[in-house]
Amino acid sequence: MFKKILVANRGEIALRIQRACSELGVKAVMVYSEADREAKYVKLAEEAVCIGPAPSAQSYLNMPAIISAAEVTDAEAIHPGYGFLSENADFAERVEKSGFQFIGPTPESIRIMGDKVSAKQSMIKAGVPCVPGSEGELPDDPAQIRRIAKSVGYPVIVKAAGGGGGRGMRVVHTEAALVNAVQMTKAEAGAAFGNPAVYMEKFLQNPRHIEIQVLADKYRNAVYLGERDCSMQRRHQKVIEEAPAPGIPRKLIEKIGERCVAACKKIGYRGAGTFEFLYENGEFYFIEMNTRVQVEHPVTEWITGVDIVRTQIMVAAGEKLPFTQRQIQIRGHAIECRVNAEDPYKFTPSPGRVTTWHSPGGPGVRVDTHIYTNYFVPPNYDSMVGKIIVHGDTREQALARMRTALSETVIEGINTNIPLHRELMVDAKFNDGGTNIHYLEEWLAQRQR
Repeated sequence: MFKKILVANRGEIALRIQRACSELGVKAVMVYSEADREAKYVKLAEEAVCIGPAPSAQSYLNMPAIISAAEVTDAEAIHPGYGFLSENADFAERVEKSGFQFIGPTPESIRIMGDKVSAKQSMIKAGVPCVPGSEGELPDDPAQIRRIAKSVGYPVIVKAAGGGGGRGMRVVHTEAALVNAVQMTKAEAGAAFGNPAVYMEKFLQNPRHIEIQVLADKYRNAVYLGERDCSMQRRHQKVIEEAPAPGIPRKLIEKIGERCVAACKKIGYRGAGTFEFLYENGEFYFIEMNTRVQVEHPVTEWITGVDIVRTQIMVAAGEKLPFTQRQIQIRGHAIECRVNAEDPYKFTPSPGRVTTWHSPGGPGVRVDTHIYTNYFVPPNYDSMVGKIIVHGDTREQALARMRTALSETVIEGINTNIPLHRELMVDAKFNDGGTNIHYLEEWLAQRQR
C-alpha cells in the first residue's frame, strides 16, 4: 500500500478521497488554488500545497504544478478524482513517467475510451450493444453525410468524438438541417475539446440513462456493481441518481453487466469505471465510458457495501480485487440529490458566503460536502457544493427518507437547488419510477407556463 497520495482535485470529492486515505492509514497531500485556501479538506490536511491562482487553467489543470507538488511532498501516487484532469490521458502518462502511480486506468485505456468513436468501436468488438450510427468519424463530403443519416434514419444526433459533460452534440430531425448541424458541431468540438471530429447516432425518442459501475484490477479480475438510473437530467447534466434502476428486470442487468466485465478484461482495464447506456424498449445501447470515479458513486456504495474509492486506491497499489462477482449483493435502494449553488429554477450560479449550514441526519442519510458555516463558495468552479444520499430497504422508504432529509437541510447566504429537489420528491411520475431523460426538462417547461 502507498504511504502518501496526492489528491489532485477540490470540493467534496477531495474530502471524500482524503477520508478514504485516512481509513487506509495513508497520508493525503491536498492541493488547492488560492480560491480554495479556506476549504475544509485543506484545514484538515497534514500537508497542503497551493498550486496556483483561482482559474482552473492555472491550478487544477496545471499539470507541472501538480506533479511538482507530488515531488516536493514525496507522494507516491496521484488521485485525480473526477473532472479536471481525471480523464486526461496525457496527464496520466506524465504522472507515470514522473515516477508516480496514477490512481486510475492506464493512459492507453483512457485514450481508447475518451474518444467516443474508438470507444464505440472497441465496445462493438467486445460484444457490447451500441446505438446504430456511423462506423466512425463523419466524412467532410455532404453527400456522404446525408447518405449515412438516411441509412441510420431520422432523427439523428451529431456528437463530438472528444466531447463530454453534455457539450458538443446536436439533434437533427431533417435532411435540410443536417450539414449545417454537422459543421456547427465540428466547430464547437474543435474549440471546446481541441478535436473537431464528430460522429452520428440514431436519436432515441424516450430512453432512460442507465449506468453500470465496474471495478477491475491489473490481474484482469473485474466485477460490476449493479446499475444506476441517472435519467433525471437537465441539459445532459444529472440532477438525481438512484440505484437500482426501477422497473428493469434483473436478468437484463446481469446480462449487460457481464458484457461490461468482459469488455474490461478484453481491453485490460484497471480501476473504477462506468459504462453509460441509453435504455429503451428493453434494449441497452452503449454511449460512452467514464474512466474515473463518478459523482454519483455513493448510491452504488450503499446498495453493495463496496467502498469504491478505497478499492480504487487498493488496485492502483497492485492489490487484487478483495471480492468476486458472486459476493456482490444488492441490498435496498439508494437515491442521491446533487446540491448546487444556483437559482433552483433559473439555474444561474449563486456563489457567495454560506451564513448558515445545517446538515440532515437520521437513519440511512449520508451527506458528502465540503461546505460549512462561513465557507465562501467561489465563482470559479462547478456549482455543485454537495450531495445528499439516502438508503432504504425499499424505494418507497428511500423516497420518504430523502423528503425528510431535504426538509431538514438548511443552507443560507446562497441560493441552492434544494427547493427543486423537494418538488421532485413529491412528483407523482418520478415517484412511480422509470422517467426518461427528457422528463425533467419537460417538467420544468410545464412548470414555467
